[in-house]
Amino acid sequence: MNINADFAMRAAVHAARLDWTPSPLPGVDRRMLDRVGEEVARATSIVRYAPGSHFSPHTHGGGEEFLVLDGVFQDEHGDFPVGTYVRNPPTSRHTPGSTAGCTIFVKLWQFDPQDRTPVRLDATPNAYAPVPGRPGVEAAKLFEDTREQVRLERWAPGAEIELAAPGGIELLVIDGAFTENGEAFEPQSWLRLPAGATLRAVAGPVGCRLWLKVGHLLNVQTVLPAA
Repeated sequence: MNINADFAMRAAVHAARLDWTPSPLPGVDRRMLDRVGEEVARATSIVRYAPGSHFSPHTHGGGEEFLVLDGVFQDEHGDFPVGTYVRNPPTSRHTPGSTAGCTIFVKLWQFDPQDRTPVRLDATPNAYAPVPGRPGVEAAKLFEDTREQVRLERWAPGAEIELAAPGGIELLVIDGAFTENGEAFEPQSWLRLPAGATLRAVAGPVGCRLWLKVGHLLNVQTVLPAA
């Protein structure tokens, strides 16, 4: 299965407008944003767990990164409420689920194969700081290594955003809205621009809060080992 699989092209998905697609496990549904592969896939998705649903125990051969958008995600490592940012590196294992139900934004098979560093960060109280040279923008860093930086940003109402992305850029709207290339982006809207692009956007009348990743699209690996 290939969805937005040409990483040299702009891709945009307004996930809140999509129907939910059932996963192989009852009560776990998906809205697919990009995907290369079948059930073992390099994938970016929004995943919804119905109350009481869970996946079977499994190992993440290529790593898993997610942000909790709604509800409480749970596994044997703890309870992760709205705003929690998690990185489960390659070879990590868990049994995910949710007693009360939850929605997460999740990326699979997109780690450095040698990465073994878990991250479990409650992003909600992170201190946002003004970004030098970017008027109307505040940021809170979630993760950074030599390949990529992941952060939350807040854009002031009407802020005009121009950001060069030599290594590519990916954004998910958490709340508020922005426009880019004449297109309106609202909660659960996702935008990916290729390496060498420049993001030019305007925040909406109430501003915008979003998840953002940069630097990760220079050398995209889309050939995965067999399951």
